[in-house]
Amino acid sequence: MLTGGEPSLADVPGDAGTDDGEQLLLALRHRDEQAFVVLVDRYHARLVRLACLFVANQSVAEEVVQETWIGVLQGIDRFEGRSSFRTWLFRILTNQAKSRGQREARSMPFAAFSDQDDSGDAEPAVAPELFLPAGDEWAGHWVSYPQNWRETPEDRFLSHETRAFVQQAIDALPPNQRIVITLRDVEGFPSTEVCNVLAISETYQRVLLHRARSKVRAHLEHYLEVV
Repeated sequence: MLTGGEPSLADVPGDAGTDDGEQLLLALRHRDEQAFVVLVDRYHARLVRLACLFVANQSVAEEVVQETWIGVLQGIDRFEGRSSFRTWLFRILTNQAKSRGQREARSMPFAAFSDQDDSGDAEPAVAPELFLPAGDEWAGHWVSYPQNWRETPEDRFLSHETRAFVQQAIDALPPNQRIVITLRDVEGFPSTEVCNVLAISETYQRVLLHRARSKVRAHLEHYLEVV
């Protein structure tokens, strides 16, 4: 434990996205046991959720996260603060998860996050049949406008059933889209942080997020129409 008035992570306020200040770094570099416990409490469940996107099951994800924490302890003295601590932590996690997934041949290959993997794909973000066909006077316009969700009662969006359906739609996405939308819309990471964590360009991140959101929205629209 730290002594003599040295800072502890337990004293560092604010959300995880802003906890890369000097107090945090000093506490971790001094191997403050309490600081490490607070850090694990803050991030462990989120790291497991992300690891599950790369590997076969929950138990393997837990092992990946344990390896991540070991990586944090071994590497904290080399952390230079060029990115936020959270970005650095999640980058360690994704690297560990990709390596584990490749070894087990049960997850996407590392090359799936190449900027060339999907950016030239002709896959439409919105189903073509939702637009009027070529030759129509209003070709390219909506066949019918998307549902106005402002007219949907708020409790339907917040219901456990609806949230579970959204998660199912996310789980059905291609791996790269699923990971990006999880980081952006579930974990709340800004785009620059997602790019740093996954080592991808802003353009590619934007393409993946747009496609993922479009597919999830389409599933949700269908669900709201029939429920």
